[in-house]
Amino acid sequence: MLAMNYRGPYRVRADHKPDPVIEHPGDAIVRVTRACICGSDLHLYHGLVPDTRVGHTFGHEFIGVVEEVGSGVQKLKVGDKVLVPFNLFCGSCFFCQHELFGNCHNTNAQATAVGGIYGYSHTAGGYDGGQAEYVRVPMADVGPMVIPDDIHDDDAVLMTDALPTGYQAAEMGDIKEGDTVVVFGAGPVGIFAAKSAWLMGAGRVIVVDHVEYRLEFVKRYAQCEVINFKEVKDMALHIKKMTDWMGADVCIDAVGCEAAGNTMQTITGVYTMMQAGAATVLHWCINSVRKGGNVSIVGVYGPTFNAVPIGNALNKGLTLRMNQASVRRHLPRLIEHIRAGRIDPKAIITHRVPLEEVSDAYHIFSSKLDNCIKTVLIPPRANEVRAVKASTQASIGNGAAH
Repeated sequence: MLAMNYRGPYRVRADHKPDPVIEHPGDAIVRVTRACICGSDLHLYHGLVPDTRVGHTFGHEFIGVVEEVGSGVQKLKVGDKVLVPFNLFCGSCFFCQHELFGNCHNTNAQATAVGGIYGYSHTAGGYDGGQAEYVRVPMADVGPMVIPDDIHDDDAVLMTDALPTGYQAAEMGDIKEGDTVVVFGAGPVGIFAAKSAWLMGAGRVIVVDHVEYRLEFVKRYAQCEVINFKEVKDMALHIKKMTDWMGADVCIDAVGCEAAGNTMQTITGVYTMMQAGAATVLHWCINSVRKGGNVSIVGVYGPTFNAVPIGNALNKGLTLRMNQASVRRHLPRLIEHIRAGRIDPKAIITHRVPLEEVSDAYHIFSSKLDNCIKTVLIPPRANEVRAVKASTQASIGNGAAH
């Protein structure tokens, strides 16, 4: 099969790899029809995630068609069109029973703090991801969801991570009616966090970034105010000026370890990796939120330490909440929002690229070229079944003509 192949920092290519096979009775093999490049994939691409091994296939945002199921699979059948949440989970451990699916105790023998994630290094279990023609899906009765007929495939693929992560970012902020919410980061997750904040009752939503085309996009898509941090000398002071010197009620970190905006943080967190990424946005969140406010963190950071102003958080009486998104828990509500027209996930997709051109796709997204917001990769066999059906119908038609 054709699959994305990691060859080292800033080096990926499309290569032929062996097809995945059933390894456990609970497995399924899914033929991928769409896979996204996530902003957090760029942390892998840039060499910032420990134990990202040469030969690994990235991709934790994908949908597809079930091609084969193990003998123990009861809820899926061959031909089902499914979306697969980015986190692998067993459904039965203590954490899964509490709907903390991103913290499953049984899917990652490589680490104690990180759950299993498709295509996200051996730190997250070493599972190959969905930027490929086929992918093995363990515990197929637990994670995947059959895509409803009225949900567009482009909406479905964004429900595997970006949309539920943005939604949970807003949820963890415990937004009250009329709250001022500041979202740091205008990538796909930040865009969805801003949109979700309105759904949860926010009275004012402000998004902070430094890439102008992203700020223009989120301003239109999420009907929010925007700040270019390059035009701001002191972020906390600026936010306080905008909020009658109180600070925001809720701050959301949708950036993570590669945040720009502070030279020393970039040097220690990105270039020398003396800490687990640049903690710039963590500082901005803690210092910009009001006393007694809430900070929600969904940006990705490494497993080692970060230098953060925890004393400020203590003295201000802040509540900090963070986690990987429990995708499966959010899907019913997100489907309701899509059907009601309250959110249109597919509207953020700007680029559709053949899997064969995955190297170019990563370069465009990483370098923020061509006004790229969200990239979808299309494997060569994405429409295989549709093509077979079409040729079959053509044969039937020709036979009738004779």
